Amino acid sequence: MSVTETAVLSTPGLHGQPIERVHRDGVEYVVLGTAHVSRSSVEAVQALLATEKFDAIAVELCESRAQGMRDPESFKQMDLFRVIRQGKAGMVAASLVLSTFQKRLADQYGIEPGAEMKAGMDGAQAHNVPLWLIDREVGTTLKRAWHSVSFWQRFGLLGGLLASVFERETIDEKEIEKLKQGDMLESAFSEFATESAPLYRSLIAERDAFMAARLREEAGRSITANPCRVLVVIGAGHLKGLCEHLRIQQSDPAATVTELAQTPPKAQWPKWLAISVVLLIFAAIGYAFHRNTALGAQALRDWVLFTGGFAALGAIAARAHPLSIVAAFIAAPIKPFRPGIPSGGISAMVEAWVRRPRVADFESLRDDIVHWSGWWTNRVARTLLNFFLVCLGTIVGEYAAGIHILKSLF
Repeated sequence: MSVTETAVLSTPGLHGQPIERVHRDGVEYVVLGTAHVSRSSVEAVQALLATEKFDAIAVELCESRAQGMRDPESFKQMDLFRVIRQGKAGMVAASLVLSTFQKRLADQYGIEPGAEMKAGMDGAQAHNVPLWLIDREVGTTLKRAWHSVSFWQRFGLLGGLLASVFERETIDEKEIEKLKQGDMLESAFSEFATESAPLYRSLIAERDAFMAARLREEAGRSITANPCRVLVVIGAGHLKGLCEHLRIQQSDPAATVTELAQTPPKAQWPKWLAISVVLLIFAAIGYAFHRNTALGAQALRDWVLFTGGFAALGAIAARAHPLSIVAAFIAAPIKPFRPGIPSGGISAMVEAWVRRPRVADFESLRDDIVHWSGWWTNRVARTLLNFFLVCLGTIVGEYAAGIHILKSLF
């Protein structure tokens, strides 16, 4: 046993902690596996910084998440109009759901989620050493995970996210600490991969390779002839995979980072399916006019009433303002002729304009959406809910209109 390993075992705060040491290209990477909501993980980071000297500190954060930790109040400056217009409502909602789940755990144990990452960031500043942000952008990871699974599996993914927010059962802190034990982690991830290998690849395996490449990339920029020691603070679930990639990865790190940072292209079949359905319906309406003007007018009326009506019902379900309901009714029937912002986006922008979110809505957002009622009382959450329900209502209305029109003709 080396002197360093002996010191680790005898240092308070480090006993039993999952630590790997990897030597690569003249660099020693001291990789600490942590639980993202754990007091002992924070203590382990602080203990390593107090007992060993490092030339750089790397943390499992991307730039956007790091910025969120540096400025926790930054989300209050969110421009809802821009979010909706740029088609990022889904990504914002998913990020809120994930952060709310972490907050629920934090509220149970009195520690902020990601506190061990914050300890690493603070340590870099206190010791005046470079901070390396090595994780892939969370938005890219979520998009790659979303596109990696089938259409039906996405419903399970959404259900799991929602259940993680509204589940009221407390989680034993001992169970969180057990997640640091390598054998339990491997068996848990093995079961996860069996159920959804593409999802495991996007959420875990790809990020292991990405973070290893980022470490090599940063080391290549910083290292000269002198050896370097880097403290790497990551979630325990990435410990084995990251270290394995650090040992065997031979590809150019910049090329690997670029490849894994790409947002996957959207599948084209849903778009073409939607276009085909709408074209079929309009062909049916045209045929109705060909047979009889009154029949064509009735088919066109059905299209307006079904699409506009179901979209308006979505807005009503979201308890939107009457103007937002009217906007949904008007926008839905003309959706095929108006590429760009969906009907839910138009209704949501009207909602955000009529009922402008207050500072208090942003301040209480994460607390409010933990409860079902909060989605209707918080103005930010209600705007996002309005977006999704109006979009859903428009889709239902299109299919309902098509079925009704075709039945009336044949």
